[in-house]
Amino acid sequence: MSNNYTNESESGASNHSSSAVSRREARANSSTGALPSLGTLGIERSPQPGTSDFEQMVQSLKELFEHDRQIASQSDATRCGICYLHFHVNELHYREEGFYVCSNCGQHLGQQHVSMLRKQQKL
Repeated sequence: MSNNYTNESESGASNHSSSAVSRREARANSSTGALPSLGTLGIERSPQPGTSDFEQMVQSLKELFEHDRQIASQSDATRCGICYLHFHVNELHYREEGFYVCSNCGQHLGQQHVSMLRKQQKL
């Protein structure tokens, strides 16, 4: 009985080690530094409650940052001083405190005064 336990333990350790190696190799081969999806590594996961919510959140963040990079690459873009995402200058409002604010952050701030350590240059 102890031999079976040892063999199962050893095979489990070797499986863990090989999956860790394949993840490291995939990471090393990636030019962007981003990890590939788990499905491309042959790693199967058991479904867990809430996993799809997490995956949806990660996907929406990925899309948000891709859009931000796309806007940032344009010459008429600058950052919102609150959320720090890029917008076209005509989509932002310059506040007297010395920073641009997007409409969403502007609605949340309302008339509240915000002191900034570093002011943005008005374009």
